[in-house]
Amino acid sequence: MANYFYTVRYLLAGSIKIELMEINVIQIGGVEIAEVVSDTMVIGSADDGLDLLGNLYYRGFDKIMLYEKNITPDFFNLRTGIAGEILQKFSTYRVQLAIIGAFAAYQSKSLNDFIVESNNIGHINFVKSKDAAVEKLAK
Repeated sequence: MANYFYTVRYLLAGSIKIELMEINVIQIGGVEIAEVVSDTMVIGSADDGLDLLGNLYYRGFDKIMLYEKNITPDFFNLRTGIAGEILQKFSTYRVQLAIIGAFAAYQSKSLNDFIVESNNIGHINFVKSKDAAVEKLAK
């Protein structure tokens, strides 16, 4: 089952950009996982992350899969604070998140340590594949 959501971004000079994202619902046993699928960046700022969380939480999802390609590269630079701000909200609302991507490419020791720590705790997971994300979130 898929749901479609629109995001509206207000750009310079008063123009508006409307983007479509698809939310695939994966059901494993009694667990529903929202898979966010888009050809464009879904999270470009902390506000975008909070909007996504709010929209999916409102629709009853407490387990979300998101792809690295749909997140601003600034998220993976911990100095920007974007990751901390977004992930704190996911923790506060007890929404589990799996981010799917190739994180070995990042050379930041602090980011790699953050990923390891997050994966050990298990609420926010950085994984290599959709299958690994489903496995983590289905528990």
